[in-house]
Amino acid sequence: MSAVTPAPSGDWLLESALAPVVAGDVGDVLAPFYDAAAHGELAMPFCAECDLPLEMEQRVCDGCGAAHARWCAVEPSGSVHAATVMHRLEPGLVRVDAPYPIVDVELHSGHRLVMTTVHPSSTAPPIGAPVRIGFRRLGDIALPAIESVEEPQ
Repeated sequence: MSAVTPAPSGDWLLESALAPVVAGDVGDVLAPFYDAAAHGELAMPFCAECDLPLEMEQRVCDGCGAAHARWCAVEPSGSVHAATVMHRLEPGLVRVDAPYPIVDVELHSGHRLVMTTVHPSSTAPPIGAPVRIGFRRLGDIALPAIESVEEPQ
């Protein structure tokens, strides 16, 4: 198996055909997320009534029952909650032929996102490692990804 190397153009991991659709039912709900990402910011949903962090597509708050979300920019950092290294060959969709990380990051805002890394990697950061979030481009869409693993404080 060869080492992970950047693709000549586009995202290092996936073909641009796999970019998320940002219009329509789900795309409209997530429009603030993608709009912020396009400008290098990480925006996440909070309950407009009680400020509880919401899941990305959550429409009703588990805390107070309100049905209104407020999207706010959050600190682009957190810690690794879970991680795995994916071994998958999918010619035409996955651009690498070596293992790559999939990481569940718990953001300091209380949200959780599953992502990979900005730059090619064949290893996952350890559970609990503090990480800084950046963005990678899949087609015309900016997606959050781990930019760096920080030293524990």
